[in-house]
Amino acid sequence: MIFSGATRGQFAAIARLRWCIFINSLRTLRGRLEMVSKVFFTFGFSVMGIGGAISLGVVSYIFVTKTNSEWLAALLWVIFVSWQLFPVLATTFTEAFDSTSLLRFPLTYSSYFIIRLAYGALDPGTLIGFLWLCGICVGVVVAKPLLGLWAAPVLLVFALLNLLLSRVVFAWLERWLARRRTREIMGFIFFLFIISFQFIGPMMQRFWPESHQASQDTVAVASRFLPVERALPPGLAASAIAHAVDGKPSEAVGAGALLCVYPLAFFWLLNLRLRAQYHGENLGEAVAARAAVAGKPVVRPGLSVPGFSNAISAIVEKEFRYLLRSGPMLFIFVMPVVVLLIFRVTPGRSGHSLLSHTADLAFPIGAAYSLLILTNLVFNSFGGDAVGVQAYFAVPVRFRDVLIAKNLAQASIIGVEMLMLFVAVCLLFEPPTFSITLATLAGMLFALLVSLTVGNILSVYSPRKIDLGSMGRQKPPTSTQFAALGCQFVIFALGAVTLLMARYFNTIWVAAVFFLVLAAIALAVYLAFLPRTEKMAMDRREIIIAELSKT
Repeated sequence: MIFSGATRGQFAAIARLRWCIFINSLRTLRGRLEMVSKVFFTFGFSVMGIGGAISLGVVSYIFVTKTNSEWLAALLWVIFVSWQLFPVLATTFTEAFDSTSLLRFPLTYSSYFIIRLAYGALDPGTLIGFLWLCGICVGVVVAKPLLGLWAAPVLLVFALLNLLLSRVVFAWLERWLARRRTREIMGFIFFLFIISFQFIGPMMQRFWPESHQASQDTVAVASRFLPVERALPPGLAASAIAHAVDGKPSEAVGAGALLCVYPLAFFWLLNLRLRAQYHGENLGEAVAARAAVAGKPVVRPGLSVPGFSNAISAIVEKEFRYLLRSGPMLFIFVMPVVVLLIFRVTPGRSGHSLLSHTADLAFPIGAAYSLLILTNLVFNSFGGDAVGVQAYFAVPVRFRDVLIAKNLAQASIIGVEMLMLFVAVCLLFEPPTFSITLATLAGMLFALLVSLTVGNILSVYSPRKIDLGSMGRQKPPTSTQFAALGCQFVIFALGAVTLLMARYFNTIWVAAVFFLVLAAIALAVYLAFLPRTEKMAMDRREIIIAELSKT
């Protein structure tokens, strides 16, 4: 039996273990800050789930009462797409538990399968999707109470197939991304899709203007895809409910029966992957041993940063090599330029592109957006080092030199980013004036110094191991993200108010001077906090090494 006494005991042991980990984490200040941050994010997810449920319930009530129940397909498509995409986005805010680590214990396969489903059912995306389906169900029941006896099972099957599909996607992506070549191909396709997706709206507005003829063409094109849409899960679920509303029980039962095929197919695919994992499938890539080359090995000279020691230069080179091998991070670095391109091709109300009348703000806006990459790059500086962080405490190098080297690499990346933005603004809009350029660079210098100061403290006080090569695993702890967002909010607010006031009074030079004064103060604070951060790191070295060495 699946729920035998031994299985229930295993579930209870896992639940107790997770509870004890949670309770023990509250004994530290970092754990309590993590808890506070999670409360805020949970509140946001709750508002999204409950608000969406109420809205979808009202809309579904209107559709059923006005005999437009076939339009329920649009609501179900929103839930279907959100349910599958939200888990990927939620990894930004939540820490995923690797349930494959449970395979080291004597679990039965049925217990392992149920545990994987249970963790999927507790995912924020799953809970929000289930709340939204409950809202639709309530709206249908309020419109036609007897219809609830049929709509509830249909929506329950729809929820089950979404849960299974999300687990299937994660399980198979894990398998495909285990190989380097497949990982690179899929990463390129994913990044290309994400970037291309941003241009759908602007291109439609530019090349498919709103008109009566365009609306007719849109309806004609959409009608061609209706048969395909009705054969997919959202369309089948909506058809099963719509036929029941229209008094066609045979068609409703047929659509419901076809809908049940999908969870069975997803169950088979998930069972195929999980059974392979359970039987000890090794997804690692073996590195072939290379034959020894006769003669002396060629030693290539390392990077030499003028004015800095060899140790600092070596760490800077190491940081560059880490980032150049990280596809997700390179994608993040390109996004500010992509955002400017979106502004360029998106037509405004006057028919011209966005920012066409305020092109002088394009460079400051792009610079402000580039600050967002500092969250992953600065506020968890040692996350990518993982267990290798212990080398910093073993080699004869002062820890402040390590911090300076990392900050120097981060500043160089921001410098390259600003150069890319300047060239993009010149090509897409118009070259910014010298005063705007000077004010933007001065503001970025101030923002960078403040971020480096706060980032050094958070990197030492609240480090977390990250994987720079995997999507969704480059994020610092939740408390660090919360503090970073607060720091960046203050910087954004101060910079935006200063630039807008200077532009309004036509005194951009005053803004540049003001930012330079703030940058000088920030530099003094940065230098004053370096020794303190070094002392904090030496006092917490055991905690830092233990945290970054976790598997």
